[in-house]
Amino acid sequence: MRVAAASFATAFASPTPLADAELAAAPVHYPRPSRLADRLALEGAKAQQGAEALGLLTVGDLLGHLPRDRREARALSQLVAGETATVLVEVLSIASRPVRRRGMRPLVEATVADGTGTVKVTFFNQPWLVQKYPPGARLMLHGKYEASNRFTVQGHARAGDAGGSELAREAGVETGVDTGAEAVAHYPATEGLSSTQILALVRAHAGAIADVPEPLPALLRTRERLPGRRCALAAVHFGAGEQEQELGRRRLAFDELLLVQLALLRRRRLRRRGASAPSLSAPPDLSARWLEQMLPFTPTGDQLRAIAEIDADLAATRPMQRLLMGEVGSGKTVVALWALLRAVEQGHQGALMAPTEPLAEQHFATIQALMPGQAVPIGLLTGSTPVRRRADLLGKLASGELALIVGTHALIEEPVRFAALAVAVVDEQHRFGVRQRAALDAKAGGRETDPPARPHVLHMTATPIPRTLALSQYGDLDFTILRELPRGRQPIRTFVCSTEGERARAYDRIREELRAGRQAFVVCPLVTESELLAVRAATAEFERLRSGELRDFRVVLMHGQLRPADKHDVMAQFASGAANVLVATSVIEVGIDVPNATVMLVEDAERYGISQLHQLRGRIGRGEHASLCLLFGSKGSPRLKALADHTDGFRLAEIDLELRGEGELIGTRQSGLAQFRVAELPRDRELQERARVRAEAIDAEDPGLEQPEHALLADAMATVFGAEAGAPIRA
Repeated sequence: MRVAAASFATAFASPTPLADAELAAAPVHYPRPSRLADRLALEGAKAQQGAEALGLLTVGDLLGHLPRDRREARALSQLVAGETATVLVEVLSIASRPVRRRGMRPLVEATVADGTGTVKVTFFNQPWLVQKYPPGARLMLHGKYEASNRFTVQGHARAGDAGGSELAREAGVETGVDTGAEAVAHYPATEGLSSTQILALVRAHAGAIADVPEPLPALLRTRERLPGRRCALAAVHFGAGEQEQELGRRRLAFDELLLVQLALLRRRRLRRRGASAPSLSAPPDLSARWLEQMLPFTPTGDQLRAIAEIDADLAATRPMQRLLMGEVGSGKTVVALWALLRAVEQGHQGALMAPTEPLAEQHFATIQALMPGQAVPIGLLTGSTPVRRRADLLGKLASGELALIVGTHALIEEPVRFAALAVAVVDEQHRFGVRQRAALDAKAGGRETDPPARPHVLHMTATPIPRTLALSQYGDLDFTILRELPRGRQPIRTFVCSTEGERARAYDRIREELRAGRQAFVVCPLVTESELLAVRAATAEFERLRSGELRDFRVVLMHGQLRPADKHDVMAQFASGAANVLVATSVIEVGIDVPNATVMLVEDAERYGISQLHQLRGRIGRGEHASLCLLFGSKGSPRLKALADHTDGFRLAEIDLELRGEGELIGTRQSGLAQFRVAELPRDRELQERARVRAEAIDAEDPGLEQPEHALLADAMATVFGAEAGAPIRA
């Protein structure tokens, strides 16, 4: 099956350079009642269940189910014994014959041909195929070619019938059995519905492509030099060449990226319209004195730039929603504390929420150290806070007596009431769900207002996020990036180790550092040993090291299964220097600040992702001494090699994205958006940038998508994101 060459040449040629005014005035064509909403007719309960599992309920669903790759349909004369292949053939004869084994249904054997040769094919346990595939039927078969010119069928479907051909001609698509090699689309499939069956269904309903609406205005399509959506769909399903298929895929990917960017921009606008925040525009007093006189070091240029951007946000009456991304140790807490002090100096309250108790405790200690003399009252609220202390904190928050609070999820629990929360900081924000962040957002306190009062929110993350992902996951937030590290931060040399000799040398280096008065981390992927996984466990490694290679030093153990009080005790020992070595799991990934620690050894490092290893590595190199990170794993691992070659977290994040794809680098569950079905990041990063520019232009000119040329774009938004997303926004 091929698309007519003439139609493709027309479809993928550069758009006619019509005048912008002429295109803008072009009429909008709404689709006539189409076949896209027709229910798919499938034979058999298993096929129906498979279609439902894939979400293929209608013809429109089917045409939107795109192939993930293409396989060359082989000519019969080219088949090699033992080869698994797809062939397009015509039935010459077909019959069933009984099988002597009890319980076995008759075999169906057929002779088929494609113009280059003939072959005997065998179908198992399907005697009804004699009636279904009579001589003359054109089939698509997938299976294994055996010796003696026999073909064992694994998947099969009709290659097309008269109805399908007639419908296809309406879309400019030609059908028929090809006697030469052809690229056959391979679709995501499931039990009961094979890729071959899906391809047959797509061919049968090819004509419905003519009913697919065109959501993009003609002017936008021309400026972006994009083919029509119908031609793009035909190219992806039936295109004869890779170039045509890729052009079609890029058009469909642009649509997907544009809709996501429009949805994110709409979400940002609705958030801003639906609430007000206190304007913290008065001249800075406490925050300025703290920055100039109390801070024990000079802020970096990046920190000062971030403070200026946040200051402009806080002066507005719309709630700030800004994401502060920074390297480990880049000074995000300083910027966050400045924002919190801007609230306090004007009679409001500030809150900092962290995902774990160790991280909340670390922030609390850091803020206390950065504000000598207890200039501002501050409290710590976590799940481990004693009942009496908790009651005291809650009372002071509700009365306004307590200006600053640091805590975990405990801050968003029902009993917590703020008198006047104006600035909220959410650290490692990707670890919180949408509802959890919204719960803190709703605790502005004070009297009821219309529109409702909301705090300014500063989201922070030490996980470097490439712009490619930031646009798709956090496109509704403003971004600020801290790349510059404070003076005094020492370089970290990273080595990949795999031999016993390298292990012996690693322990020598650890002992050298310990004898020099410094400290070390040993990180293991598991708490206890597993029969299924041959990796080092923290508990076993702790026992081995303290009686073996590190027996002359004080070794302590920390992992997530310890009681909070025990974790606190272990960390206190390590932070004070009473313990020399901390054996731990990745629980130390964030929230641990021990400047005297200069060595980190990571066991089975390949079990961690690049970003997690970079976070772990950030626990060292925080003091005045050079530091060393030793990663045990395969020297051939591209992830470990990247860590050894690069220290820039944002560059590492780009490499991680290239190696793993968009996937779960940043969980889409947290953002509330679906993963892309067509677009591929980082492959389509340039396409995404273009989509963002176009989305911003549309959002600025027609935020409600009410103009006639945007009517079908609004319909597409509603289809993808729900009716509310496609509805006009009224002032």
